[in-house]
Amino acid sequence: MGSWQRWLRVGGLSLRGGGACVPLGGSRSVCGRQLSGAENETLEQRRTQIMSRGLPKQKPIEGVKQVIVVASGKGGVGKSTTAVNLALALSANDSSKEIGLLDVDVYGPSIPKMMNLKGNPELSQNNLMKPLLNYGIACMSMGFLVEETAPVVWRGLMVMSAVEKLLRQVDWGHLDYLVVDMPPGTGDVQLSVSQNIPISGAVIVSTPQDIALMDARKGAEMFRKVHVPVLGLVQNMSVFQCPKCKHKTHIFGADGARKLAQILGLDILGDIPLHLNIREASDTGQPIVFSQPESDEARAYLRIAAEVVRRLPPPLQ
Repeated sequence: MGSWQRWLRVGGLSLRGGGACVPLGGSRSVCGRQLSGAENETLEQRRTQIMSRGLPKQKPIEGVKQVIVVASGKGGVGKSTTAVNLALALSANDSSKEIGLLDVDVYGPSIPKMMNLKGNPELSQNNLMKPLLNYGIACMSMGFLVEETAPVVWRGLMVMSAVEKLLRQVDWGHLDYLVVDMPPGTGDVQLSVSQNIPISGAVIVSTPQDIALMDARKGAEMFRKVHVPVLGLVQNMSVFQCPKCKHKTHIFGADGARKLAQILGLDILGDIPLHLNIREASDTGQPIVFSQPESDEARAYLRIAAEVVRRLPPPLQ
C-alpha cells in the first residue's frame, strides 16, 4: 500500500467503499445491526450533544491568503470548466500571485483531466500531501487518490472525512488565491467547507436556462445563510454563434442569469459563450485560457477574474 493510500485510510476511510456504516444521525442501525432501545437512546443523546455545540470554529488553511469557491446549484452548467479557467486567469492577470486549485467534488472529480494531471501526490516530511503542479497552478483532487474509472461509493460521513483531509492535510506552501471547485448542489460538502474555513467569496455559475437558475438561486441563498459573500454570477453558455454564418442563437435562453442577479441584488461577473473551443480545450487538458489566451473566450475568463479580484475583501493573513 502506497503512502498516500495509508494517509487516506487514517480515520477509517477506504477506497473500496465497502462495509461502510450507516450514519448515526436519525438511524436505528449500525453496520446492519439493529440497535436496542438503550443503545438508540444513547445515540440520540450523543447527537443532541453534538448539535448543541453549534457551528464549528472556522480555521484558515495554513499558507492560503484567500479562498474563492466556485459553485452551482445544478451539475452540467460548466462549473468545473469555469473554476479551472478562473484559476488560470487569476494567474495570467497577475503573474506575481500564487494560485491553487482544490477539487472537493469527491464523487465526480474533473480537475485531473482538465488540468492534464495524473499520479499520486507525494507526502511531505510533515505527512501532508503535496499538490500536483501544471500550468503554474498547484492542484489537489480526490481524482489523484483513486483510479480514473473507479466509482467512489461512500456514505456521507466518509465523504466528510475525505473533504476534511483535502482541506487540512495538503501542503499548499504560500498561496494568494485558492480556487475551490465545489460539487453541485447545497449538501453536506458545501456546508462543511463553508463552516470550517473562512471563504473570501463565492462565484455562482449557471446557464440562462430556468431549470438551472432555480438551483443557482438556492446555491446563492445557501452561501448567504452561512455568511459567505457572494461575489456574483457567471452566465455560462450564454449564446451560441454559428461558425459559418455567424448567426447567434440563445440555446438556453437569453439573460436569465442577469434577471436572477437583479432579483438577488447581485452582480453579473461576466458571460461565457457556448463555444466548441472551450469544450475541446477542457477535454484535452489544455484549458482555453492557457492554450488560446488571445481568443475571445479566454478574454471573457480574464475579465471575470478581474471582476472577482475587484470584489474580494482584504486578505485575512
